Amino acid sequence: STNKKPRKSPGEKSRIEAGVRGTGRGRANGHPQQNGEGEPVTLFEVVKLGKSAMQSVVDDWIESYKQDRDIALLDLINFFIQCSGCRGTVRIEMFRNMQNAEIIRKMTEEFDEDSGDYPLTMPGPQWKKFRSNFCEFIGVLIRQCQYSIIYDEYMMDTVISLLTGLSDSQVRAFRHTSTLAAMKLMTALVNVALNLSIHQDNTQRQYEAERNKMIGKRANERLELLLQKRKELQENQDEIENMMNSIFKGIFVHRYRDAIAEIRAICIEEIGVWMKMYSDAFLNDSYLKYVGWTLHDRQGEVRLKCLKALQSLYTNRELFPKLELFTNRFKDRIVSMTLDKEYDVAVEAIRLVTLILHGSEEALSNEDCENVYHLVYSAHRPVAVAAGEFLHKKLFSRHDPQAEEALAKRRGRNSPNGNLIRMLVLFFLESELHEHAAYLVDSLWESSQELLKDWECMTELLLEEPVQGEEAMSDRQESALIELMVCTIRQAAEAHPPVGRGTGKRVLTAKERKTQIDDRNKLTEHFIITLPMLLSKYSADAEKVANLLQIPQYFDLEIYSTGRMEKHLDALLKQIKFVVEKHVESDVLEACSKTYSILCSEEYTIQNRVDIARSQLIDEFVDRFNHSVEDLLQEGEEADDDDIYNVLSTLKRLTSFHNAHDLTKWDLFGNCYRLLKTGIEHGAMPEQIVVQALQCSHYSILWQLVKITDGSPSKVSKSFCRQKGYY
Repeated sequence: STNKKPRKSPGEKSRIEAGVRGTGRGRANGHPQQNGEGEPVTLFEVVKLGKSAMQSVVDDWIESYKQDRDIALLDLINFFIQCSGCRGTVRIEMFRNMQNAEIIRKMTEEFDEDSGDYPLTMPGPQWKKFRSNFCEFIGVLIRQCQYSIIYDEYMMDTVISLLTGLSDSQVRAFRHTSTLAAMKLMTALVNVALNLSIHQDNTQRQYEAERNKMIGKRANERLELLLQKRKELQENQDEIENMMNSIFKGIFVHRYRDAIAEIRAICIEEIGVWMKMYSDAFLNDSYLKYVGWTLHDRQGEVRLKCLKALQSLYTNRELFPKLELFTNRFKDRIVSMTLDKEYDVAVEAIRLVTLILHGSEEALSNEDCENVYHLVYSAHRPVAVAAGEFLHKKLFSRHDPQAEEALAKRRGRNSPNGNLIRMLVLFFLESELHEHAAYLVDSLWESSQELLKDWECMTELLLEEPVQGEEAMSDRQESALIELMVCTIRQAAEAHPPVGRGTGKRVLTAKERKTQIDDRNKLTEHFIITLPMLLSKYSADAEKVANLLQIPQYFDLEIYSTGRMEKHLDALLKQIKFVVEKHVESDVLEACSKTYSILCSEEYTIQNRVDIARSQLIDEFVDRFNHSVEDLLQEGEEADDDDIYNVLSTLKRLTSFHNAHDLTKWDLFGNCYRLLKTGIEHGAMPEQIVVQALQCSHYSILWQLVKITDGSPSKVSKSFCRQKGYY
């Protein structure tokens, strides 16, 4: 250790340098001066402007300290006072003759009471930069002093004593600034202590190696040098530990529960750094308990710092044994924070629980996991995505590398994803939130995209018979898989979260746009072939069919032409026709109508082909409708259920199509009008037929109005209006 030097009188050194090297800085009796060029002359001004390299600033200060430590320390003391926003200046006679408490009381009187702002709280980029410069200065100061004046039993004693006094002040600015300084000072000292510990270990190994040599080859002089070095390192370590102890007990233990949240947050953030940096000394329950207690802090920003500090520890699996007791004691609190009222805190709590799971599956109970699972359905997307990451780690991460390698060679239902997709379906069904499949998919999209885009595996699970020994999927499971599959297709094609998640569509990056195009091509090429087969297999199931018919809207329809896949288009149109003929449920019929509408878009070359198929379909149903209406009206009151069903079923189909397609050339209004008129005059028309006839008439009128308002009414429109008495 460097021996303590006697103090010099203030007259021995009246000028110091602490700025750009070679820049003169003057101080007369503690007052800052300026050089002839108007350069900043106080440490505060130099650090505030941030134009000089910090190491240069610190080295100049150290040089001035070696010349006259009282003057240099006075400069450093005034630096902390001015960084707190105080206009006062500590004079040399005050420094020599007054206790810290008296100096602080004197400086307190110099505060501008009208302004609550001080450098650490002032707005604007300049002051944000000041904070980082301030912290950097303290770190560099200790780094540059660590082999010299840090051990002189004067500099550090003076600084720590001042900061301890300031941190206990009633003035928030003093308390806040000095606590930040002290915590950064402590962090720098922890780094010094860690380096000393490493040097001690190395020296001890060298000593042991030398001592174990045969007597003839042993260098006694080297042994003496190593012993002396070991002793010196231990003395230095003891001194650094005393300094750290003074800061911890004198400042941290009081300020981690300060009335000001920002001060509490500073303490928790830095203790997290110490535990990570020097885990052998700090990662134990004596220090962890402060973070654990602060998990209950009333301010979200402080709880957030606790979680971030813990995340940095749980990320390192080697530290888990040291965290075991803490985990057992505070796990319930951490899990409960996944429901924190502040979303930022909830997200970080979920991420921390995920890290705990990753390090030790046994650490979390089933109940703990279930508390996180349901958050995948949260409307707040960051919470849901974090929960999705947890779910992915728990259910979908493959832990057996050999089994994974063997399975990786298989494709489809026998691929690694086969069982995972089944697990996803079971999870979805067990959650009993079946209307939220899109939310579940979105939650898992960032963590499980490879699984969610394995459409080949999904369709094989649906189309192929189970292999021997494999349990067949139930009807509910198949319905759930189809719903989830459609949601994955939507997410891939649209590349944005579902409605109710997020703040609207954002502009995609070039990389995201390329992924979207690639995904859309991939899903189109796959489902162009498999969708007709899926519709064929499930044609009798209204729910499954209605979901499957959502898929074509996400196709790149040009691929039908460019890929010469028109035969698959014909197969799709054939299956849609079968579905229309088989079902009268409005969801199914509307899905069919919408699909025809999409396929009939004029921008695609397949439009004519689809238009012909659609016209043939409408022709058939209009013909059936007209005949069934005649039969019903002729039968009158003697009409049976079959007559009523024939009219109602065909009218439902036509009404669903008329919603999205202009069917005015088939003049559906005429027979609808006859049905309504008969109902009014005779009162015997079934209510369902009346409702459908009104709906169909409504669409007919709307389509005519569209043509009229476009400014070019067709002959059909004019004829329709004259016939109905509109002209």
